Amino acid sequence: MTRQTGATAAMDTALLEARETFFAESRELLESMEDILLRLEEDPGDEETLNALFRVAHTIKGSAGLFDLHRIVGFTHILESVLDRARAGQLLIEGEITALLLRCRDHIATLIDEIVIDDLPLERQQFSCANGDALTAGLMAALGAPAATDTQAAAPRGLTTEKPAEGTRMTRWQIRAGFGRDTFRHGMDPVAVMRFLATLGEAHAIEAGLAPLPERGEYDPEDCLTRFSVMLDSDCSREELEAAFDFVRDDCEFAIEAMPGQLDADIQRIHDLPDVALPLGEILLQSGNVVPEALAAGLALQFGQPPDSRPQLGQILLKNDAVSEPVLGAALARQQHGREPIAHESSFIRVRADKLDRLINLVGELVVGCAGVTLRAQRNGDGDLYESAESLSSLVELIRDDAMQLRMVPIADTFRRFNRVVRDTSHELGKQIVLQIEGADNELDKSMVEKLTDPLTHLVRNAIDHGIEHPDQRAAAGKPAEGHLKLSARHESGCFVIEVSDDGAGLNRERILAKALERGLAQVGRDYSDAEVWQFIFEPGFSTASALTNLSGRGVGMDVVRRSIQSLRGSIEVESRAGAGTRITLRMPLTLAIIDGFIVGVGRAQYVVPLDMVVECVELTLGEQSALHQRHYINLRGEVLPFVRLRDAFDLQPAESDARESVVVVQFGKQRVGLVVDALLGEFQTVIRPLSRLFQRLRCIAGSTILGTGEVALILDVAALIERSSRDEQTQLATLI
Repeated sequence: MTRQTGATAAMDTALLEARETFFAESRELLESMEDILLRLEEDPGDEETLNALFRVAHTIKGSAGLFDLHRIVGFTHILESVLDRARAGQLLIEGEITALLLRCRDHIATLIDEIVIDDLPLERQQFSCANGDALTAGLMAALGAPAATDTQAAAPRGLTTEKPAEGTRMTRWQIRAGFGRDTFRHGMDPVAVMRFLATLGEAHAIEAGLAPLPERGEYDPEDCLTRFSVMLDSDCSREELEAAFDFVRDDCEFAIEAMPGQLDADIQRIHDLPDVALPLGEILLQSGNVVPEALAAGLALQFGQPPDSRPQLGQILLKNDAVSEPVLGAALARQQHGREPIAHESSFIRVRADKLDRLINLVGELVVGCAGVTLRAQRNGDGDLYESAESLSSLVELIRDDAMQLRMVPIADTFRRFNRVVRDTSHELGKQIVLQIEGADNELDKSMVEKLTDPLTHLVRNAIDHGIEHPDQRAAAGKPAEGHLKLSARHESGCFVIEVSDDGAGLNRERILAKALERGLAQVGRDYSDAEVWQFIFEPGFSTASALTNLSGRGVGMDVVRRSIQSLRGSIEVESRAGAGTRITLRMPLTLAIIDGFIVGVGRAQYVVPLDMVVECVELTLGEQSALHQRHYINLRGEVLPFVRLRDAFDLQPAESDARESVVVVQFGKQRVGLVVDALLGEFQTVIRPLSRLFQRLRCIAGSTILGTGEVALILDVAALIERSSRDEQTQLATLI
């Protein structure tokens, strides 16, 4: 009993893991589907893109069939039929059809979420069913067929299916499969594979059996001994039938053969070619379907024409009766398949995020431990040990960099999803907007990328709703009717910078200031700079919209943006010119885990400054130190540099009278400031540890770290310190005036 219970638990765990893999892969495929549909809207006649769209839908359907997810299989089957008509040239994917397919993509995502989320509210279930029925009706209308409900579409096909349409080329396939003993333990069900194969054609002569039984004493009731054989009449290719075994390839041996007399021998030879990319002529030649002389004549005729009017090789061979139309179609399909990336040859491996986080944490502990060894070797004056520790530190630094790269992902995936946001929102508002993306290949920590989606969505929607004008307003202002929205990313001074800019009307300074005065955020009679006025839009509940819409007017968006960026230890800047547009700049650290730091001492305390932000260090003379008490800036080689005395900022005990102070010049964005400290203690690899909730509102501190001595040092928030310096300077100027 205990053995069976353990095996059953292992099977349940394996099934859950397999389903999680299906959910993750399906979400990636749905993101790809959205991108493909938006590309098709720009070029509806692109056959390669259309085929890619069909493959995405087919893969989702096949994978869902393996887990008996009938609603997804049924709905995607109808979607496949629409895409099949488009591939046959009977339907153009543009306008309303594109909008319908995008909504279908969203519905499939909803169906997947419903499976993942337990105890889904009844109202949401009812909405999902109604939405599915409406979309199914739209798909059936596109097919010119009577509407079916989503529930009807979800009903799985039986083992004996309806006959295919007359004229459809069918092949009788002999499929044999034997499953490994661990199939059940890995969460898979042979019956689910059989059910899915039945949806691909008409099944005959089904035979099921068992593998030879194990010796007595070795038999386990949880072992899978299933074997089956089936004749399947289908118009699917061998590759499409093999896809039914994708989730059980490691636990299954199967054979798929075309029965003699059902498939022309010349087409079968094309299918039997090695699974590599080949030109059309080479496919026909290697399969023996065209003689070398006919191929040479066709190539000579093709390349004898000018490049802009050069005919296709297949058209020439068909016209010269060198090949039949069915054979040419099979060769073209084989050529297209050869271009596709083969899944099992991929150089990528899927790793759970929590395992990656644990690796990063362990590397962080290794960094701290190595720093402690180096420090003790230095204090004890042990040269050999210090040299060995330094060598170890170099290796740990390489491991740290490589480990951090595992979490770095391009911002491209986040940026691409805004193609859909811009398309839907601009259509809803009746505006013509083009999205430009720059620097999408730049990489950022995965944990930060995930937290940027919401604030970027608010910024993009605000730019479309408030920033870019309607076409008639742009024409009256002498602008082109088509507005431009730009998303760009880059690395700058150890920070990751994202800019959201538009060429719209810009922010209305007078209206924002009037609203700020009305709400008591601004003081009457004070002269505010543009930068100060723009900061009012980030106040909670602040909005200048005259009416509420689905997109804006409630004053919650920009407040969310600021809080989200500040939670990432970042800053946000706004630049705007009336009639010329607005640019919003987000600056964030590259990672939230490990950084190179520069340690400074103030009194008995030690602080860490991110090394990427340190420009230089300047030692002050005693005369310069006394002068600093009369002003809040220093003359740095003819440049006025404001400074922050950390001792005063953090209310620390004064240093010894003969201590020589230094200034650490730091830069964040375009701003520089000097940090006055008592001691410069050198570089240090810093593992960032977040502050507890008790200290989350503490300004100018970004986190903490443990030094090699075991002491705790606080990590300075340079952006907040620069903001504080700027605020103090403005206060002093106001006092002088």
